Amino acid sequence: MESPLSNLPPVVKNLLIINVLCFLPFIMIDHMSGFGPYSTLFAAYYFDSPAFHPWQIITYMFLHGGWLHIIFNMFVLFSFGPIVEYTLGSKKFFNFYFICGIGAVLLQILVQAIQVHGITGGFTIPHPELESSYLQFGANAQNLYDIYHGSVVGASGAIFGVMIAFAMLYPNMEMMIMFIPVPVKAKYVIPVYVLFELFSGVSQQSGDNVAHFAHIGGALFGFLLIKLWGIKKT
Repeated sequence: MESPLSNLPPVVKNLLIINVLCFLPFIMIDHMSGFGPYSTLFAAYYFDSPAFHPWQIITYMFLHGGWLHIIFNMFVLFSFGPIVEYTLGSKKFFNFYFICGIGAVLLQILVQAIQVHGITGGFTIPHPELESSYLQFGANAQNLYDIYHGSVVGASGAIFGVMIAFAMLYPNMEMMIMFIPVPVKAKYVIPVYVLFELFSGVSQQSGDNVAHFAHIGGALFGFLLIKLWGIKKT
């Protein structure tokens, strides 16, 4: 039987394979204990966190927090990625994907920095490895601790860039959406999804551990790249 990957363009195909391969250590090393040593080393952390390493702005894109997370992201990449790669060309799509992914985590870190400044009056704290460094901030201690020790994983930021590119390049392409019985054009569906992410990030409900601003960052960088590169919609 022919492989379902055989007709995919090279960058999308390799991204799918690499993401799956990088998910395997999570299952084998970290799955029983949640976020373990593998995820801690390669997930993205706030720049002043004791767990931060520069390579994380790349490696976080290839980690996922569970089966639903990776299945959804890879399904979206499989659905939208090929047509965007064929339109941009493989080299430009490769650059596009990683710029969106890096831009996504940088915006997330920027928002975190603003939150830290609102709590502490600065962007860093002394000795962030010590629990006592957070206790001095009273009612905000837990929020500050969560910023420093929470992490970002997943290809979602880059994939939001891919979705925005699809909506800009093929705005009138019709899509079937769950629970909506009629096809809806991409120029309506994807911007609404991005606005929902913006609302979710601003409102940030208790228990919501999704990095909404990383999604927004990926979409923003995707929009800017398509505009800057002067690629025309069809």
